[in-house]
Amino acid sequence: MRIVLALTILLISCLNPLTLWAKEDAKPPAGIVTLDGRIAPTLALTNMDGELTNIKTYKGKWILVHFWATWCGPCRHEMPTLQALQQSITRSDIKLVLVNTAETDDEVFAFLPTVAPELNTLMDKDGLTTQRWQPRGLPSTYIIDPDGHLRYLALGGRDWTSVEYRSFINTLPSQQK
Repeated sequence: MRIVLALTILLISCLNPLTLWAKEDAKPPAGIVTLDGRIAPTLALTNMDGELTNIKTYKGKWILVHFWATWCGPCRHEMPTLQALQQSITRSDIKLVLVNTAETDDEVFAFLPTVAPELNTLMDKDGLTTQRWQPRGLPSTYIIDPDGHLRYLALGGRDWTSVEYRSFINTLPSQQK
C-alpha cells in the first residue's frame, strides 16, 4: 500500500509541472495565430461620448483590440459574441477594446444598440489608427500581452462564446514571462 501511495505522489508531482507548462504555453485555438511579439502600435481614441481611451493605461493587462465596421458582414455576426465574451471575462487583467474603422457616430449608433447594446466602441473616424495597426481585413482582433507586445491575432469573424475561445482568453498567463 505504501508503495502505491508513494508512486501516486511521485506521479502527481512529476505531472504537475508539465500541466502548468502546458497551460502557460498552450497553443491558441484554430483561427488565432501567434505573432512575433513586437510592441503594439499606439492607440488613443475617443468613444461616441468623447471619452478618451489610451491603451497605455492598460499596461499590466491583456488587451484584446478588435477592429470592426458596421458594413462588414462577419463583424455584424460576431458582435453579439464579443458582448458575451466581455460579460464572461472574470479576470480584471483582461480588457476588450473595440475600434470602429472610419465610420460616423450616426452609423455606429444606429447599429451597435441593436446587436450588442452593452458594448462601447472607440471611433477611428479618419482611419489613421487602423492604418497604423494594419489589420489584413475586418474583423481583426489583436491580443496584446501585459508588457504591450502583440502576441496573437484573430483574423476574420468567429464565435467568441465557444468553449475553445473563452478558455483560451481566460487562461492567458497572469504575468508575461
